[in-house]
Amino acid sequence: MDARIDPTSAFGIPLGAAHVIRNAGASARDAFRSIVISQQLLGTTEVLVVKHTGCGMLTFDNETAKGLVKKNKGDAAAKEVENIDFLTFSDLEGEVKKDVQWLQGRAVEKDIQFTGWVYEVETGIARKVV
Repeated sequence: MDARIDPTSAFGIPLGAAHVIRNAGASARDAFRSIVISQQLLGTTEVLVVKHTGCGMLTFDNETAKGLVKKNKGDAAAKEVENIDFLTFSDLEGEVKKDVQWLQGRAVEKDIQFTGWVYEVETGIARKVV
């Protein structure tokens, strides 16, 4: 979701050569529908999971998010998000590994290459984790 990550400069991918799916926390589970469409309809054969340093998803948990919705939007809004897993995490590199492993475990993902990266917003450098 973070707009500071430019795939063309971070990974040397030419403009138009990659499908970039962004969401809060760079969640593979949240992006899965789009990943499947990219592969099955458009022929993508490689997936890079990229999370970044300083990610906001490291700063709260599900209960905090739900409490903020209730405080800011009231009971009706709180009811709408009561069963949502906001997919927060406390270990950046661990979550990259977890997402890659989760994707590799899907039957629809066979014969697809997966790697996991951490983009360091402080330096603009992406480093491979898995």
